[in-house]
Amino acid sequence: MIVITAPTGQIGSRLLEILLNETRTRGEALRVIVRDPGKLPDAVRARVDVVTGSHGDAEVVDRAFTGADAVFWLVPSNPQAPSLAAMYSEFTRAAAKAFTTHGVGHVVGVSALGRDTPVAGRAGHVTASLAMDDLIAGSGVAYRALANPTFIDNLLWQVASIRDDGVFTGTDTADRKGPVVATRDIAAAAADLLLDRSWTGTGEVPVLGPEDLSPNDLARIMSDVLGRPVRYEQQTFDDLRQALAGRGMPDALVQGYLDMMRAKADGLDDGVRRTAQTASPTSFREWCEQVLRPAVQA
Repeated sequence: MIVITAPTGQIGSRLLEILLNETRTRGEALRVIVRDPGKLPDAVRARVDVVTGSHGDAEVVDRAFTGADAVFWLVPSNPQAPSLAAMYSEFTRAAAKAFTTHGVGHVVGVSALGRDTPVAGRAGHVTASLAMDDLIAGSGVAYRALANPTFIDNLLWQVASIRDDGVFTGTDTADRKGPVVATRDIAAAAADLLLDRSWTGTGEVPVLGPEDLSPNDLARIMSDVLGRPVRYEQQTFDDLRQALAGRGMPDALVQGYLDMMRAKADGLDDGVRRTAQTASPTSFREWCEQVLRPAVQA
């Protein structure tokens, strides 16, 4: 029995698709925790056990983890959380207890790059995510944290600006290169670990994408794939603060996001070398062709 949290999000839905295909001949059951089962496709609901509710709820995870061999753990975004600790570690605390109570053998979680870098302790959301990893690891379960850089798919938040104005924004300098990863590759890495389960202990699995790219590189590739000019505009941290606060985000989360972006500029994502084991296959060009272009043309 493999339990999948957040099965309707970008990573969870792709992971569920992979596991539904891979477990046909393996004799493994799948269970999902979801607030709204209606968001699952009918064909999916027919093949999985559904536990309705939040995976931050002790009663829900107690039901969901009964008989579970492995769990995929992803903390959902909560722009109204009162603090970063509440968003990550406090949300996870009931699950960490339930891992032990129900003898769950293996857990795979979605986390971030940056551990052991000089800026790891002042990286906002990433610092909180690493603390969540420590909480899970402290439960005694075999744990692998998928350590990710910025998601390529975050650009989908700017589809309207890319389509209408040919502009996307960020806080990086235009020529600063860094790793970016497609969420589909994170899902694939999670599937490999959940289906294998020969691993023990705790550790990280970096998922770095195939190459480092700068915002100018992203603009050039988007322009080529979309057949129209796309340019990058660097956003100040003050402008970003105002934009996030204008969406009603609490001050603690706004500050956490700003601290994370400053830490990335100071090398948060640069602590792991790309190798055959840490690279992932989806290039930015491939992602633009398969995901961004259809979204822009929709």
